[in-house]
Amino acid sequence: MGAPDISRDHFALFDIAPAFGLNMATLEQHFRDLQARVHPDKHAHLSDAEQRVAMQWATQANEAFQTLKAPIKRAQYLLQLRGVDPQVERNTAMPMEFLVQQLECREAVADARSEGDIDALEKLQRDLRSEMKADYQLLQQELDTDQDNQAAAQTVRRLMFKDKLLNEIEDAIEAAEAA
Repeated sequence: MGAPDISRDHFALFDIAPAFGLNMATLEQHFRDLQARVHPDKHAHLSDAEQRVAMQWATQANEAFQTLKAPIKRAQYLLQLRGVDPQVERNTAMPMEFLVQQLECREAVADARSEGDIDALEKLQRDLRSEMKADYQLLQQELDTDQDNQAAAQTVRRLMFKDKLLNEIEDAIEAAEAA
């Protein structure tokens, strides 16, 4: 069947160098090429066992693609490959200044939401996306250039806080628009 080696890491599965900074168009093309080879429909004429293997390939390709296309997941995966646990569930210790900023932003979101102020919510959303873009650039520097895995782990944890807040803002905008 010319099967890919699903035991390989996600980067190797798509034949791309392990790095945070990826060309998304290249990743998508490699994913489409791999999907064309492993899609279960292409193996419908084979035995049940071979069809199950084809389904495993397709599942692995989908999981790998979902991980690599999402920046936070990609960073966590890259750290994992390097033997570094970013401790996103266990280590929630953050600098006090960051936590105060998060608390203030959450209060601003709650206020804007209760007032139905879509303009304020959209401004909070733009500002947060801008901050996150800068964090992603920092993360690329830390992972790809500096190889500073500990700093990258801290940046990942910070981005996870911000990503959750961004989701809250988007939910608030959706609720305000529906009202």
